[in-house]
Amino acid sequence: MKMNIEIDCTPEEARRFMGLPDVTKANEIYVDNVAQAMKGVTNLDQLESFAKQVAPMGQMGLKMFQTFMEGAAANSMQGTSKKSKD
Repeated sequence: MKMNIEIDCTPEEARRFMGLPDVTKANEIYVDNVAQAMKGVTNLDQLESFAKQVAPMGQMGLKMFQTFMEGAAANSMQGTSKKSKD
């Protein structure tokens, strides 16, 4: 048996329901700091170097994120092809 449940709520309501902390202020500070640092980036090499420095776990974190995104894209494409066959 397959059952689907759809819940209509805002991201804020979902965060509260799941008991996750509100990190809005921390995120704003992080984004502001990144934006300030990005003002000095003038080419792609500088951007890559900067991203490696600020990314969680540095180079390893970027590689894990890239692998995650590639896997998600591959799964998304498989789901699309399955739906078109049904």
